Parts: sequence; structure tokens; C-alpha cells
Amino acid sequence: MEIARTIITVVYFVISFAIIILALMQTKQDEVVSSTITGSSTNNFYEKNKGRTKEGRQKRWTIILTIVFAILTIVLGILYLA
Repeated sequence: MEIARTIITVVYFVISFAIIILALMQTKQDEVVSSTITGSSTNNFYEKNKGRTKEGRQKRWTIILTIVFAILTIVLGILYLA
């Protein structure tokens, strides 16, 4: 049980550093807020294929790693209580 707890803790810290780095690399989303206020159209080629860009992949990996981070938090909490 101690080995599993140590391995999960190391993975937990690696994922936390990866989330920090990905969050710092992302650009601000100010144009989204201003476009909703002004009512500008987002029906263009870039907006339809935004998930395939570098920023889209970074955002997707940030979300995935954050979900894994939350799950590992729960697992570690259970392991340290047992």
C-alpha cells in the first residue's frame, strides 16, 4: 500500500506541474468576452476549427489533466485515511 501511495503522489506532483505550465502558456481569452458584448459573429473558419490549433490542444490537455488531478486528489485522500 505504501508503494502505491508513493507512486500516486509522484504522479500527482508531475501532473500539478504540468497543469501550471500549461496554464501559464495559454493566451488570455479577452476577445471572447468583448465579442459577446458587441455581438460579433463567431461563425468563421477559425472559430469552427479552434480545437485543432495549438491553443485548442493546450486547453484540452489542461482540462484533461485537471480532471485527472481532481481524481488523484480523491484517491490520495482515501489512501491516506486508510
